[in-house]
Amino acid sequence: MFDKRYYYLLEIQYLGFRYHGWQKQPNVITIQDRIERTLRYVLGKEVSFKILAAGRTDAKVSVGQTFVEVFVENHELTDDTLDLINYNLPNDIRALSLQSVDKSFNIIQHPKCKTYQYFFSFGQKNHPYAAPFIHGIHDILDIDLMTTAAKLFEGTHNFKSYCHRPNPNTLFTGTIMSAQIKLNTDLQANFFPDTSYIFEVKGQGFKRNQIRLMMGALIDLGKGKITLDFIKKTLDPTLDRIPLEHIAAGSGLHLKEVLLS
Repeated sequence: MFDKRYYYLLEIQYLGFRYHGWQKQPNVITIQDRIERTLRYVLGKEVSFKILAAGRTDAKVSVGQTFVEVFVENHELTDDTLDLINYNLPNDIRALSLQSVDKSFNIIQHPKCKTYQYFFSFGQKNHPYAAPFIHGIHDILDIDLMTTAAKLFEGTHNFKSYCHRPNPNTLFTGTIMSAQIKLNTDLQANFFPDTSYIFEVKGQGFKRNQIRLMMGALIDLGKGKITLDFIKKTLDPTLDRIPLEHIAAGSGLHLKEVLLS
């Protein structure tokens, strides 16, 4: 039989609170596992396919919009496929669109900007229903100092201190287009605290746990555990890597959107 491969771009969003991240792993529930199971049921056991994500997310991290490339052998998807996918996905995962792409499309190379948002509040105990969305910090934070520090991450830096468990081939240099702390007006619910904040970061790509390590450093700064000069040292390319132990909770992190070229 003549083999023909079809290429598709699946746009998705999900609430990550009950999942152990994107990547399939034994004995835990992951987003990749649920999407592959759904596609297996929709396409049928006889259809061969594989999927590749625009990026991996950690446990409990949610996504407002991202993409998955789907490679299908000898089977063309129909106009009904998107509805069938949504009908069979869990309620906390939704497919937004499905489109055919050329074989030259590369899901890893095409993303031009990823916007992450870390939602947090401080000074009071939040309603339990807010836990999947906002990281609540009991201590009082110096939000003005944290806002000043967030801007230090902008530009091209050696983010060696903001990469968890790097391997010998890890490239630490990266560029952050913008980094800011702002009031949360993006995500609202009647069980949210009266005031909450967003640490928003935009860039083409990020290291393992990079944004959660950046948020952890900002929280420690707001608590007075570290200084502004300490954060400057973590970005100094002439200094050795400074290990950071505070990785902020995954449940406050959201991948807001992925822009493709």
